[in-house]
Amino acid sequence: MYARTLIKSNPFGNITAPKSGTSLPKGLSIEQVERLLTPPAASTPLLQRNYAMLQLLYSTGLRVSELVTLAVNSCNLSSCFVRVIGKGEKERLVPFGVPAKESLETYLESARPLILKGKRSNTFFITNRGRGMTRLRFWQIIKEAARAAGIREEISPHSLRHSFATHLLSRGADLRSVQIMLGHSDITTTQIYTHVDEGRLKSIHKKFHPRG
Repeated sequence: MYARTLIKSNPFGNITAPKSGTSLPKGLSIEQVERLLTPPAASTPLLQRNYAMLQLLYSTGLRVSELVTLAVNSCNLSSCFVRVIGKGEKERLVPFGVPAKESLETYLESARPLILKGKRSNTFFITNRGRGMTRLRFWQIIKEAARAAGIREEISPHSLRHSFATHLLSRGADLRSVQIMLGHSDITTTQIYTHVDEGRLKSIHKKFHPRG
């Protein structure tokens, strides 16, 4: 009754337009990711830490808040799994690959002791004050790495999370597995990553359509 009265009294000014679809987060191409994850020739303990964080982020799709609060005992380098406490205190295990493992080993064995300077910390990635890193600081790190890699697009930590998901799905990973790794409680949230680019659509059409 109220809706009828509203439309009758003002048939144009008070009608809300339908919401558009969820906007897709920006991701990186595989070539851009390779450039982003390649450290400079001259390295320092802090740079080794930064690139270990970037490697782990792309290899696991962690949220930035999960990355910067990761505990030392959460990362199993022998089995290549990281234990994450995500939203709602939900725990999940996420695998990571060999490049991330090698980068993490270098950080733990060489860089982390030098950064700590005798201090003690249970946080995996620490600052030169021996404390955990803020989300803002990691945002700065990824932007610095992007500039060094010659990537002009605006990127954020979520760009690597998005790239992790889209690259897995584009290579045939099933949606349910990607949902578990991302820590989404609802699979509809994961479905926003199932978009494909125009080039891939054309190749699929050409391959499978009788008149492609």
